[in-house]
Amino acid sequence: MNRHRRLRVLCWLALACCSTATAGDAPPVYGYDVIARFPHDTDAFTQGLAWADGRLYESTGVRGRSSLREIDLTSGRVVRSAALPRWQFGEGLAAAGDRLIQLTWHAGEALVRDRQSLRKIGVLHYAGEGWGLAWDGRRLVMSDGSATLVFRDPDSFAELGRLTVTDAGTPVSALNELEVVDGEIWANVWGSERIARIDPDSGRLTSWVDLSGLRPEPAPGKPIDVLNGIAWDAGDERLFVTGKLWPWLYQIEILPETP
Repeated sequence: MNRHRRLRVLCWLALACCSTATAGDAPPVYGYDVIARFPHDTDAFTQGLAWADGRLYESTGVRGRSSLREIDLTSGRVVRSAALPRWQFGEGLAAAGDRLIQLTWHAGEALVRDRQSLRKIGVLHYAGEGWGLAWDGRRLVMSDGSATLVFRDPDSFAELGRLTVTDAGTPVSALNELEVVDGEIWANVWGSERIARIDPDSGRLTSWVDLSGLRPEPAPGKPIDVLNGIAWDAGDERLFVTGKLWPWLYQIEILPETP
């Protein structure tokens, strides 16, 4: 990213993060610009993305096909992978220090792996469904498809608190894949083309990011599914998004929506 473009990105991010919307105020809606696109495995039913120390990790779903992968960003090649048992459905993913923590949909198990080798080193347990997972530097943030986010201890997975996400006072349900971007929680909303940006203290939406038009055309015989997957490269301030079975992973910048 060139210097001028990077400064423009930082300005728009700062503007959105400083939103003072209160209950009853409609949060602003932002658009996007595609900076780059990278090949993405069209067999990957993307459930979670995470970036750590220059490496991209992906959790894929569907029973019998679920996996945890390290991906080469430029080529889309799978560098290494670990398959889940056939009866487990992979879900959200967080990189927490030297560990990767991967949710499962209905199994009530979070699989803990060494980030360098992808070797499984533990299992954490929880009640209910697992959808999205992110790491804020101190706590894990978890979604279950409702309007509620749960904060969890990274070692014990014990619940530390809950947050109801609202848009102008109305709960926002179907929260899915999560990412923490500069201290703010970003969430895919299942079935939509929008990303919700959430104040981690109040649960209020600071803004929406409307990704309409990003969904690529499927290749013949290769149907694609919904937008899902957010990864933030904090070191180089790059934002990546993709979807289930999409042929591309996109680097985007956030722009104000044209009135």
